[in-house]
Amino acid sequence: MNILVINGPNINMLGIREPGVYGKNTYADLLALIEQTGKDTGIAIDHFQSNHEGAIVDTIQDAYGKYDGIVINPAGYTHTSVAILDALKAVSIPAVEVHISDVDSREAFRHISYPGMYCEKTIKGQGIDGYRQAILYLQEKYC
Repeated sequence: MNILVINGPNINMLGIREPGVYGKNTYADLLALIEQTGKDTGIAIDHFQSNHEGAIVDTIQDAYGKYDGIVINPAGYTHTSVAILDALKAVSIPAVEVHISDVDSREAFRHISYPGMYCEKTIKGQGIDGYRQAILYLQEKYC
């Protein structure tokens, strides 16, 4: 199984940006967790992070025919990007949405997820462990 993990804007600032909301784990910690999960499960996992919506759309489109699943944290684009939603729909790759914080307990505008309208599961409020949970979900369902 091949999984692509996509992270949107400011995820590269983990550990620096609002640690009271997102925790003290750094982006390097997140990548280490993803890599270890791949080793533990035998899943090939690639990752991508961008602060630019178009780069995320391009990466989703490039995933077509290459990946069996996508784990995506659209971050700030969660609440605004129909383009990311449409890219996910276009490639029809099973996807799980992850949010480090519990977006439902935050500002009302964070309760809407456009990319989540395609994703078959959303994991929120589990910190960076939500990524591990998403990878395991895809493995269980599709392997």
